[in-house]
Amino acid sequence: MQTQDLVLGIDLGTSAVKVQVLDASGNTVARATREYPLVTPKPLWSEQDPAHWWAATCEALRAAAAPRAERIVCVGLTGQMHGLVLCDAEDSVLRPAILWNDQRTEAQCESIIHRVGRERVLQLTGNLVLPGFTAPKIEWVREHEPEIFKRVKSVLLPKDWLRLLLTGVRATDVADASGTSLFDVSARSWSGEMLAALDISEAWLPEVFESPSICAEISSAAAELTGLRAGTPVVAGAGDQAASAVGAGLVGEGAVSATLGTSGVVFAVSDNYKLDPLGRLHSFCHAVPNKWHSMGVVLAAGGSLSWFQATLCADLTSRAKENGSLPFDLMMAEAETTATGAEGLLFLPYLTGERTPHADPYARGAFVGLTSRHTRGHMIRAVVEGVSFALRDSLELMGALGLGGAEVRAAGGGARSPFWCALLADVFGLPVVAAERDAGSSVGVAFIAGVGAGVFADFAETARLQGTCQTHQPDPGRVAELDAGYARYRELYPALREGFLELGTSP
Repeated sequence: MQTQDLVLGIDLGTSAVKVQVLDASGNTVARATREYPLVTPKPLWSEQDPAHWWAATCEALRAAAAPRAERIVCVGLTGQMHGLVLCDAEDSVLRPAILWNDQRTEAQCESIIHRVGRERVLQLTGNLVLPGFTAPKIEWVREHEPEIFKRVKSVLLPKDWLRLLLTGVRATDVADASGTSLFDVSARSWSGEMLAALDISEAWLPEVFESPSICAEISSAAAELTGLRAGTPVVAGAGDQAASAVGAGLVGEGAVSATLGTSGVVFAVSDNYKLDPLGRLHSFCHAVPNKWHSMGVVLAAGGSLSWFQATLCADLTSRAKENGSLPFDLMMAEAETTATGAEGLLFLPYLTGERTPHADPYARGAFVGLTSRHTRGHMIRAVVEGVSFALRDSLELMGALGLGGAEVRAAGGGARSPFWCALLADVFGLPVVAAERDAGSSVGVAFIAGVGAGVFADFAETARLQGTCQTHQPDPGRVAELDAGYARYRELYPALREGFLELGTSP
């Protein structure tokens, strides 16, 4: 390692690609973000054109990485998990990518579970087959787009398709592969039994590596388009949640985080493979070799706030543009001045169905208890509390498996808000630690690249680079008040489930 060495992290998110260059001390040297559109052509569908990913990535790399390309010694890739990119024999994309939050595949999930058996699926993959996962998407294309399916020669996850364009190599990592319903999480390899049951050729799938393993290098063609140096090593990388956990310092047994992004994730690290017997939690390989993690997912966490902002906060958006602030910060200010419990208003954040603990694509969002007294501030407060309650659902399940620790680390864009971090401490009844520096997926995968290239000695070193943090202690009075609100929240889904199903399945 030389002190002038740099590492590059590329995060292919749902709405934008983020590029971050770090130095040997873990400090950000340069960054760039470029957005691209999301398409919802039908209810429950969520798709993107991979060509938009590539154009945005090239632009972001030219802006942040190209001026420093000679010093960049390794590249890491991360991004949205579970998505499906299908390519033909010439590596041309056959259809728009079907994303992680797409909910069209309930019938295919049921078919896979029927063929393989619920218990056997859990034994083989560590997870139930869920609509967001990759395998049921493959089955959907087989059933609904047979002409496209006949031409399939490779199946790639989003960030791995990006790797193909950057390097010409088909490869993936154990963490991202864990979310496909085709991977043996315990053995850290593709499941031959699942592939045989679904009649999917292993030749279609990329080779699997541990996250810090160097598996490819930047091609000459990609170097011309991005400004990167041809021959720069590329590590396997990780799915966004595992990468974000590395960025936040969650690399050892007992570490727990709550990530407040578009989705919300509770993440717990374990030295051993652990399985929720009912499949309510995900059991995935961690980006740290020989470690695993359990994960609970709220599909619309920050996404609930984004929806609320777009629908009911046009004035806040305009005001933020005028004074150079962010709409999110103005929304948090309104919520903070509203009483705990939002005067009896509750919110279910199931705007795109839900994953943990209900695994129900027909679940719907709902305000419950709305009266003429309630203001927009009450509604924002209810949204933030509802998302926090949904995250607590996952934390409770982890506690039953013996997972967890004495504190929870907050990560993601929502963790920028001291108000929300303090609220999480009260909802969880545990200290919540918020890092003062950016610890997103792009930072985490840059750390992974640095470990792979020897810039950092190991993951313990990257955890130490996290730096100082602010700790929010739970307030006993608010904990009791929010415990009562959480109990009422837990009653809502069972009471509304049948109605959600009728709404979701009626013509």
